[in-house]
Amino acid sequence: MRLDSRDAPLYTKLIQHAEQNTISFHVPGHKYGKGYTNGESDYYNKILSLDSTEISGLDDLHHPEGIIQEAQQLAADCFGAEQTYFLIGGSTVGNIAAILTLCGRGETLIVQRNAHKSVINGLRLAGAHAVILQPDIDARTGLATIPSLLTLEAALEQTPEAKGVLLTNPNYYGMGKSMVPYAEAAHKRGIPLIVDEAHGAHYGFHPRLPQGALASGADLVIQSTHKMLGAMTMGAMLHVQGERYPSEILKERLAMLQSSSPSYPIMASLDMARRMVHTRSHELFDQGLAASDLFCEKMRVFPCYQIETRTEKLHEPDGELLQDPFKITVSDRTGTLSGFELAKALEAHNCYAEMADPVRMLLVFSYATTPDDANRLFIALEQVAEEHELRHKPLQKINQTTQSPLNEGISDKVYFGIDERNTCKNSITLEEAVGKRSAEMITPYPPGIPLLYPGEKISRETVSRLIALRQAGARFQGSSDTELRTILVKNEPN
Repeated sequence: MRLDSRDAPLYTKLIQHAEQNTISFHVPGHKYGKGYTNGESDYYNKILSLDSTEISGLDDLHHPEGIIQEAQQLAADCFGAEQTYFLIGGSTVGNIAAILTLCGRGETLIVQRNAHKSVINGLRLAGAHAVILQPDIDARTGLATIPSLLTLEAALEQTPEAKGVLLTNPNYYGMGKSMVPYAEAAHKRGIPLIVDEAHGAHYGFHPRLPQGALASGADLVIQSTHKMLGAMTMGAMLHVQGERYPSEILKERLAMLQSSSPSYPIMASLDMARRMVHTRSHELFDQGLAASDLFCEKMRVFPCYQIETRTEKLHEPDGELLQDPFKITVSDRTGTLSGFELAKALEAHNCYAEMADPVRMLLVFSYATTPDDANRLFIALEQVAEEHELRHKPLQKINQTTQSPLNEGISDKVYFGIDERNTCKNSITLEEAVGKRSAEMITPYPPGIPLLYPGEKISRETVSRLIALRQAGARFQGSSDTELRTILVKNEPN
């Protein structure tokens, strides 16, 4: 089959089908939007005109032979994979499918501690064991990054039975390292490297962006195409290469996990996002990078704000720490506003940050961000500074808080399984939970990185961090008490 990067076969076919004025006697029930009348879905109708199902000519995600197969082959060509799978459940479904492909019940995977909750859920569904690697901490920001190469090599030495390694790179804040030595370390043991590259779908397409994990030798790479490229929310891709994973099992796991009625608008958006980057390459990102540079330059007039967007490489003993220039953090150097409060103040001026923590808020630029957007953001932060009189207050040293758990090194094997329904649990105050084993997975969201795993022993330091996050206004997923005043713990014999 001849591939042409200018084609978007799935999107084009859906447009052609919509323009044929066909009559639907199949699902979905809205019948290409005709089920909405009287102008009640003006914004919605154009999307609904593409919302079809697996009828003749529109192919089948679970057994692609036509336009979906062609769209996936074009994606593989664009991103440098041997094969690419469209995901309509975000990177979450890719992470879980990759884990279920490599690990059966009782088998072992090496993972980093600051992984997305979907990684933990994948381990639980597999009934697998994990050897958990503690991340490195960036001294400048206090943020958790990828574990050191030395830590991974030690874990590989201690765990010859490991079925694979799963790392997250870059982190939510756009910080990461080259995956080349990590892939080489895993391959020396004959096992695959999985990389959760949810925030790095744009990597490798511009000289100012880091090289992607696939080009660095990773075997399975999961990307949220909706995060930093142009797909709709929930649109993601799983790229694979090599023979260190069982491809037929991967296809089976994806078929089990993905809907049997996949969203055609989401799949079409993946096709369009791929075509955009495939045909425009580095030129696509020039505007967004110019906007990021403009914002950082303009913000120099405000000493009350600390801006972090490190495009230079920081030399470290086992590799350089790389920073995505599209990710920018802003913190208040006067100590007046926490990261949560700063983000909330910004919202009053119709600018919305991606997320916040007790210290900083995270701003996500992209290829679509314009210099006008950067100017509006600058004016909004100027107004926030005026409203809170930040320019007239003395500057303080920012008290960086680390985002990693406070234990170190490499864990013993941890079993992740789903508790039986009759497991005894008690609800106690968070302060009383020190020394108990958690019966919940507690996850500040965003970024969706659990601070407590089910079955993990609760340390005093972890309780202190959870209380600090609660007081600062963080939101939590996984806890039975949404305000996190109480927590479920396992009822264990003394």
